[in-house]
Amino acid sequence: MRDYQWLNEYCLNRFGSAAALEAMLPQPASAEELRGLSDDRYLSLISLRIFRAGLKHSLVDAKWPAFEEVFFGFDPEKVVLMGGERLENLMQDARLIRHLGKLKSVPRNAQFILDVRQERGRFGALIADWPVTDIVGLWKYLAKHGSQLGGLSAPRVLRMVGKDTFIPTTDMVAALKAQQIIDKAPTSLKDLAAVQAAFNQWHAQSGRPLCQLSVMLAHTVNH
Repeated sequence: MRDYQWLNEYCLNRFGSAAALEAMLPQPASAEELRGLSDDRYLSLISLRIFRAGLKHSLVDAKWPAFEEVFFGFDPEKVVLMGGERLENLMQDARLIRHLGKLKSVPRNAQFILDVRQERGRFGALIADWPVTDIVGLWKYLAKHGSQLGGLSAPRVLRMVGKDTFIPTTDMVAALKAQQIIDKAPTSLKDLAAVQAAFNQWHAQSGRPLCQLSVMLAHTVNH
């Protein structure tokens, strides 16, 4: 595995200048911002990611005001009371994306958020306090306790809310293969640990957040 210096030099050459490189890199939210985001916004963003999966994002985003309306602004205490009959009725609402499995995930994730709130005071505390040196552990926690948050959904939700994370996109996986860190998409505990260790090393060498390293690495292939 090459060190961060190689990655930095490659990207500087790729984008032409340090200023151009910095301009295209994401910035993670602070712990205070993550802790301060309200539970209803977490539920809305989690749900948005779930409905976006497999669909054109602009299509889902255009319908989202209707989702906000029918799900009571994604207030977890109200959403959790929505029973099966009400969700079945939503299948008749042409303003929505009528996917029953995804609709059912909303009250399930409302319950997840309320469970975390009972333990930590607010859902944002879980996200803010989780160490980025074990970000794959947070992915696994969300997938286990949430609904429809497996695969890339957990890291994508975290990127949406601003939590520092890498995302194993096709380009990033190709780059990790080229560095001989993994030989396939990381789904096993062993491969995820190898990827986390590599990012932890680059983070220690550079001081850059994981999200920036992730984007930089993705630009070393197919571009």
